[in-house]
Amino acid sequence: MLARRLIALFAGLWLYGFSMAMMITAGLGLDPWDVFHQGVAGRTPLSFGAVTALTGVLVLALWVPIRQKPGFGTVANVVVIAVSVDTSLAWLEPADSLAVRIAVMLGGVVLNALATVLYIGAGMGPGPRDGLMTGLVARTGLSVRVIRTSIEVTVLATGWVLGGTVGVGTVVYALGIGPLIQLMMRFGGIYPTARKTSSAGPDTATVESPEIGPPGAGAPSGEAESNSASTVP
Repeated sequence: MLARRLIALFAGLWLYGFSMAMMITAGLGLDPWDVFHQGVAGRTPLSFGAVTALTGVLVLALWVPIRQKPGFGTVANVVVIAVSVDTSLAWLEPADSLAVRIAVMLGGVVLNALATVLYIGAGMGPGPRDGLMTGLVARTGLSVRVIRTSIEVTVLATGWVLGGTVGVGTVVYALGIGPLIQLMMRFGGIYPTARKTSSAGPDTATVESPEIGPPGAGAPSGEAESNSASTVP
């Protein structure tokens, strides 16, 4: 049902923004794109959410030469996540205890995976950054691994130079987000189908059915906006 898909989409995007705010508040390191967003926000009068939205719009502009087409979820991604992260940052308070900061960081990674599965399950279009990746894979013939790593190393290094936070949270996110998304996709009954993007690279996956099935329904391994590293939307 369309209503169910819309609920999954907007719930996922809002929770995604909240999970970003959790990791920012923890102060132990962010995923590559958020290191970039934070670095730019620290050098401009723009809020973190505004930088996230502006970056999304600029990335969408890069879709034109690689002939990618946005969906409703792509546009919603830009707007909802930006509002959610700024609202959540205004509400969350930094923790003094290292133990609490670690717990908040870990909770942010887990919630980010859940949020990704929800909006992927809605099947209403990829996020701007993921669309850029898949478009470049299609146009260049290079593997997902090469394209994704190149993009994320670039934005991570740029964000770090600008003052973004790189730390243990960055490593935990990189190592944990892919397996968490895969696990939650299987548990939630979202059925991705593998599609070989190049003979040298790994498979990517598209969600064949936008419906989220009953808990415990099996599914083959899949890839979300974070393919073992962002899922940043």
